[in-house]
Amino acid sequence: MNELTGATETTGATTTAVVLAGYGPVGQAFVDRLARDGEALARRHGVRPRVAAVRASAAQCRPDAGGSVPPRSRWDPARPLDETFDRTGARVFVQAVPSSPGLRERAAEEALAALRRGIHVVTATKSHLLTHWRDLDAAARTGGSMIRISGATGAALPAGDLSRTSLRGLDCRTIRACPNGTATFVLDRLAEGDTLGDAIRAAQLRGIAEADPSADLSGDDAATKVRLLAALAWGWDPAEVRVRAEPVDGTTARRALAAAARSRRLRAVAGAAVAEPGVVRVRLEETEAGDPLHALTGPEKAAVFGCPDAGDVTVSGGRSSPVGAALALVKDTVEVTAARTGFH
Repeated sequence: MNELTGATETTGATTTAVVLAGYGPVGQAFVDRLARDGEALARRHGVRPRVAAVRASAAQCRPDAGGSVPPRSRWDPARPLDETFDRTGARVFVQAVPSSPGLRERAAEEALAALRRGIHVVTATKSHLLTHWRDLDAAARTGGSMIRISGATGAALPAGDLSRTSLRGLDCRTIRACPNGTATFVLDRLAEGDTLGDAIRAAQLRGIAEADPSADLSGDDAATKVRLLAALAWGWDPAEVRVRAEPVDGTTARRALAAAARSRRLRAVAGAAVAEPGVVRVRLEETEAGDPLHALTGPEKAAVFGCPDAGDVTVSGGRSSPVGAALALVKDTVEVTAARTGFH
């Protein structure tokens, strides 16, 4: 192993050590995908990420050579993060901890520590991105490291990649998105005649909605994702963005039915514009056929980037699930570690 980079060369591919924080459904799916797809990643991308340590609350463990994580009863007490980085030779720090206010400061401190050491950060955790964006960027510049947030901007929907690099030079002026699958699913069920309670229960039974869907239905989650997309596209500081959100609530069923009667679909649309800096709005809009947001069904997501001369750029799809978020983490981990030459 190269002690400076945490990398080893094996069968023509670079094996890189990853430290994972968080072992809930997303963290577990991430470990499983790397163990299952490691050989394919090595062949296709020349890099094989390996989870060298898993940290969760007050305990941590080291997976075996095959990537299997031992039962919790066999985990050790958590060690200082710097010590874990040193022992594993980590090159990437992946965060899959809940986006809760109570964990925000710890998530920020750990990400900052990694970035300053030159360790890349890949995160599906949103909370600290909203409050520590400038600090994280400064730490990454100091350490010569990168931070990637696809898992926080739409799971398997690659909207973050578009905002970060693919729209460069296209003069993107607006972002209009339905980045929350729960809201779209619930609105469609309301349009079919369900009550709000029935629609929420149906979403929960399908694994689309959380036990507490308030962030989804209030517009907070959609606004968060567009705040992050705007930060990537235009350099906004998410902490300074003002949010105006219209919720899906008990009065929404009537509007959804009325829209359906006119062959339209009610959507919770989160938007931002260069012309209105520092503001994200979430509105319940009636959409018509031909609108990419009208075409969404069930828990699908989409984002439309308005580029006046280049034309609108739209990305849609992407599974809203722990697996979808885990695949976004895999993608970002490969992106920060794979060689960048030729067509790659």
